[in-house]
Amino acid sequence: MQNQYRLGIDAGGTFTDFILADRNGGVRIFKTLSTPQDPTLAIRNGLALIEEETAIPPHEIVSNADLCINGTTVGLNALIQHKGARTGLIATRGHEDSIEIRLGHKEDGYRYDPDYPPATMLVPRYLRHGVRERVLSTGAVHTPLNEEDVREACRHFIAEGVESVAISFVWSVLHPEHEERAAEIVREMMPGIRLTIGSQIYPQVREYTRTSTAIVNAYLSPILSSYVEKVDGYFQSLGARAPVRYFQSNGGLALGRVVSDQSVYAINSGPASAPQAALYLGSPWDMKDIITVDMGGTSFDITLTHDGRANVSKNIDFLRYRIGIPMIQVETLGAGGGSIGWIDSMGLMQMGPQSAGSQPGPACYDLGGQQPTTTDANLVLGYLNPAGLVGGRLPLNVEKARTAIETHLAKPLGISVEKAAYGMFTIVNNNMVNAIRRVSVERGYDPRDFVLNCAGGATSAHITALAREMGIRKILISKLASGLCAFGQIISDVKYNYMAPAPVRLEGAEAAARLNTLFEGLEERGRADLAEDGFTPERIGVRRALDMRYVGQVHECTVDVDPFTVTEAALEQLKAAFHARHEELYTYSEPNSSVEVVNVESALTGALDKPARMQIAPGKGAHAALSGTREMIFSADGTRQDAPVYDGAALGAGDRISGPAVIQEVTTTIVIEPGWHAELDATGVYVLTQQPAVSATAARAVADTVDA
Repeated sequence: MQNQYRLGIDAGGTFTDFILADRNGGVRIFKTLSTPQDPTLAIRNGLALIEEETAIPPHEIVSNADLCINGTTVGLNALIQHKGARTGLIATRGHEDSIEIRLGHKEDGYRYDPDYPPATMLVPRYLRHGVRERVLSTGAVHTPLNEEDVREACRHFIAEGVESVAISFVWSVLHPEHEERAAEIVREMMPGIRLTIGSQIYPQVREYTRTSTAIVNAYLSPILSSYVEKVDGYFQSLGARAPVRYFQSNGGLALGRVVSDQSVYAINSGPASAPQAALYLGSPWDMKDIITVDMGGTSFDITLTHDGRANVSKNIDFLRYRIGIPMIQVETLGAGGGSIGWIDSMGLMQMGPQSAGSQPGPACYDLGGQQPTTTDANLVLGYLNPAGLVGGRLPLNVEKARTAIETHLAKPLGISVEKAAYGMFTIVNNNMVNAIRRVSVERGYDPRDFVLNCAGGATSAHITALAREMGIRKILISKLASGLCAFGQIISDVKYNYMAPAPVRLEGAEAAARLNTLFEGLEERGRADLAEDGFTPERIGVRRALDMRYVGQVHECTVDVDPFTVTEAALEQLKAAFHARHEELYTYSEPNSSVEVVNVESALTGALDKPARMQIAPGKGAHAALSGTREMIFSADGTRQDAPVYDGAALGAGDRISGPAVIQEVTTTIVIEPGWHAELDATGVYVLTQQPAVSATAARAVADTVDA
């Protein structure tokens, strides 16, 4: 950091988190309510809150910041609420309905459900216009582009008030000239229109995926463009010396103009920064296999990093729309602090996905909510401070929580309130464990080989129970856990993805030369873009990926590889990497079968300086932070026991606590179950381990010895 500050802003559905770091290792977290009607208002309110608490005015922070970073839900909210731009589609005649045909099936989980309704089309049928043109799978032109058809589409779009246009032709990735000429005509007849070209936004084989991705991008582009313009303008008015960076779903930063043109990359930008934060927190102990879990008021997000790299998904159905571009895999579950407990038709207790949200909220908030929620259960179990959350600014009503649980669950089931509360706690934990398995076990990873990292304000109350169920023996909880995604943004790098189709069998010198030429071309573009962005060669990193399959397979899997010159001999390295990944995913491989590549991708990163780490002064022993005891429940029989409560602000580096116990931080509550031990490291991270206890200092010493 060359300047005094770095500012990270993560706009969530309920709260917008702010992380302010300085060059001396000081890091502070601030929260303000999100303002979906005008997302920039939350930024103004947050900076006003920072000024109120620190006496540092917004213009002083921004003008002395080397980076101001924004992760936003603007695109996500527009897609959820179907409030994007009025969009038109120009497609190859006869393929206007590919987005409704959807490869002939519904999403996984609903494929055989005749009552499951079709997805709402982002482009209605009357705004899809087919044009005469056709390219074959060889890249040869079968039917030249009929330019008058394109002009007719433009006249229709103008009459209908279309704001954004997507162009996607069959096999355009092998012959993009038709799409490019159609784009010229659209720009000529509809100057100023937002335009998305399929072969540019997603230059990969698969027509349906490319068309759907282009439509989503076109649908969101005017919304994100307007948002970026407002945010950039506001920060410029405060004297910003560097352009605002925006966080992308691929796990990296980008300039506003990139986000405006490639808006599909900003859809799920919030939780996408969690893996980077996890690796940063775990780096003092050389931890590279980390599962991060983030429990908010309504949802529970899970991300995974293996060998220092985050799980990335492509060609997925997101909110029922197929998106092809690489996105950090985020598994989302309707399980949060507001998840409602209820009894199903079989007389069994269930949790969620319905949520009390923030209005009226859990019953214990005393804002009118009457349904029992996860937060109510945690309060009855004694985990949460009855004096209130967020340093007492959010008071809690224990009696309202007990009444809600008793009325809706305990009495109907004929059990005590305490047993019902522990049942709620157990069920919501099991739901979260099942979701963790989807990003680990179902992708070929054993969760017992991973560290569990805590994010979100509500997660810490459940974290040891989740680890116990998964067989995970080590947990990381940062003092910044409740704003970990905003923290992840300020320690992330710039990242751009470059893709190309590569239908080639991995055999012979010609195939090797073709792959090598493709990769070198993509990376030359990437280095040029990053150089224009101010990055010198030594700060530019490259990762490669190939979509590969056995000849005859319908679907391919993505294989990550390090950059190297692709020669005929090196093809064996690619085959070996594919066989290994196939076995990880499907428990078998076919080393004697031929392998082919479908698509290739190069991800280039521009490394940014990282802010100094938080530094915690040595402690005087956990006893100095003991604030009292509280009755808590740690078993299904509902038995209460006194457990110590510690003030997190009074703990110092090296202080160790054994469970059962609770550590109360200002924005989160850490529940330490029996058999677990916590030690606060000097970097501001609690390291939780199961017996036998392993000190954070000793763990770091072991890691240093291994590195040496």
